[in-house]
Amino acid sequence: MKKELGKWLMDISKYIVTGVLLTSILGDIKETRVIYIIGVTTVVATLSLGLFLTKDTKEKNKRRK
Repeated sequence: MKKELGKWLMDISKYIVTGVLLTSILGDIKETRVIYIIGVTTVVATLSLGLFLTKDTKEKNKRRK
């Protein structure tokens, strides 16, 4: 269950990157810095949480023994 949520969060981060890039290219927006700051912040948060959830802890426990 955690792995599926992690994969979903990584997909969300990809969609956010795509949305920010397309908005900045195609849109006529005056506050591009705000969009970039919010986009980068949410991408880092969702990607790091997704990677944390997909991390396989069973393999690390086997290596320690």
